[in-house]
Amino acid sequence: MPKYVCRICLAVLIMIATHYFPGFCQDTRMTFSQALKIALDENKELRASRNNLSAQKENIGIARSQLLPKIFFEERATRTNNPPSTFMMKLNQQRFTASDFAIDSLNYPKTTNDYQTSFSFEQPVFVMKSFLGLTAAKSDFSAQNEEFTRKKEEISLNVARAYLRTNIARAYLKVAEKGVEDAREHARIAQVRYKNGMGLYSDCLRTGTNLIEAEQKKITAQKEHAVAKRWLGLLLGRSTPVDTADDTMPLDIRDVTYYLGASASRRDVAALRLRHETAKTNVRIAESRYLPWVGVGGSYQYNDHSKLFGTEGDSWQVMAFLRWDLFDGLNRESERRKAQYQMAETNEKLKGLEELVAFKIEESYLAVEEAKKNVELSLSALKSAEEGQRLVKSRYENSLSPLVDLIDVQLNVNRARADAVARENNYTLAIINLSYESGTILNDLGVE
Repeated sequence: MPKYVCRICLAVLIMIATHYFPGFCQDTRMTFSQALKIALDENKELRASRNNLSAQKENIGIARSQLLPKIFFEERATRTNNPPSTFMMKLNQQRFTASDFAIDSLNYPKTTNDYQTSFSFEQPVFVMKSFLGLTAAKSDFSAQNEEFTRKKEEISLNVARAYLRTNIARAYLKVAEKGVEDAREHARIAQVRYKNGMGLYSDCLRTGTNLIEAEQKKITAQKEHAVAKRWLGLLLGRSTPVDTADDTMPLDIRDVTYYLGASASRRDVAALRLRHETAKTNVRIAESRYLPWVGVGGSYQYNDHSKLFGTEGDSWQVMAFLRWDLFDGLNRESERRKAQYQMAETNEKLKGLEELVAFKIEESYLAVEEAKKNVELSLSALKSAEEGQRLVKSRYENSLSPLVDLIDVQLNVNRARADAVARENNYTLAIINLSYESGTILNDLGVE
């Protein structure tokens, strides 16, 4: 009796959850626009890149800090009988007397304490390395920002691929279900013909085997659909499967000049172009080490011989200084040559990337044209296969064709259906790849 009670309670809970939380017992279904919006907000890899971008932005503040004043506070306690130190301590404490000039006092001073409280500052005035370092930090952050946007484009491409994969898997599942339905109908016809003495028992066995094979394909299609939904959910930052709604992606093919024109401002190309500018700045930074740097500073201090933070004596000083490294063991020469090689490296990478992008766009555009023609051919092939199936089925029912013809034509129909689904999705994916290669994917998908 308790088992039945538990089952009833479980059934009631499921009914309540299904009524008040529709997504509790079923997969979440989303349009592509909804899925893409969620992915751009919740995708783990993109969120990590966003945090990295924020961290890189702080490098600008770090570089700027080299141009701002540094203010210090210090409290120092000293105890000594060193003659010069004792002499200076008493002067700073403003308790120096005539008796301190006695020879014995100078040579053999008593142990003296000094508590020094000081406030000091330094302000760079001319430090070319720091000025250029701020410029380099800003340029580097701009490049990082471009790379972050490229990462958004990559995530958008992956979401589109996963969405299409889920669409294809669901379509394959429908094809497999239709195949099971057709195979079951063929088995029924074979059974009827055998009972009426018009068919062979071997036909019943053959159609039974064909039905089992169709069921196996359906199981495989169900698995592929489940995996595709799970993968789409992961890209959206979720731990549950996400299924697709019956919608289309907002993509239209444009003239190739549109994509070639946009490629010049593709995000990774723009990022590498900024990296090249940063490399030029790094050469100037290395060369700036040959220049002197100038700054000003000052301090205000209190001295006391008996207590911390005492104010027995006070004094101040201001200063200006120029520092020039005349020889540093040829370190500057090596750093300059290193920066020049790195600048040449980024320049070659930039040229190579620009040429590669142009090639990728042409390749992707040709792939779109190929995919479009394949869609037309696959639909024509499906139409022919379905018509052939209709004719062979009619002939078999009238004992004009053997069973093997019916099974063969059914296999052709299943293949044609699956091929038509794959070709249509491949065409959409080809357009998305073209948009990604040209750097227009976010604009084409309505994100920007």
